[in-house]
Amino acid sequence: MNDVTGQQDWILLVDDSSEDRELLQHTLRRNQFRGRIEEARDGLEALDRLNCHGRWSGEDPSDLPRAVFLDVKMPRMTGIEVLREMRSTAHLVVVPVVMLTSSAEDRDIADCYALGANSYVVKPVDMDDYFRSIADVGRYWVALNRTPTEYPRANTTAPAGR
Repeated sequence: MNDVTGQQDWILLVDDSSEDRELLQHTLRRNQFRGRIEEARDGLEALDRLNCHGRWSGEDPSDLPRAVFLDVKMPRMTGIEVLREMRSTAHLVVVPVVMLTSSAEDRDIADCYALGANSYVVKPVDMDDYFRSIADVGRYWVALNRTPTEYPRANTTAPAGR
């Protein structure tokens, strides 16, 4: 699926577990997500990708993901630190961030919402529940949700009620 700029929809999966990234990819593909799925192994890689640094220096900085699925507990830079950085970076503040993690700690949940997470989903342990949950999360954030980056920023829309 492409947006109005002709860019392909994509999501960024950020998790230090290759097995979890693979399972997420499989679940999203199984549920007909046709866009790009990019991966980052930790928070530093995620920020490099989003800011087009390092190996992504040739990427278009205006090509933002439909959503970032972000693990909380990672080495080098935690998901909470990534979220904090994203919410303090002008061009990334509009990117939806779904905390998708095994951490059900009250403190992590509170911190993530305080920093501007759009959603906090604890990965179910049961595989059937996992597939259903990830399918629902993917369907909502990728197919149903609309982001400000999808539409031209020109004054082409009338105020509500007109």
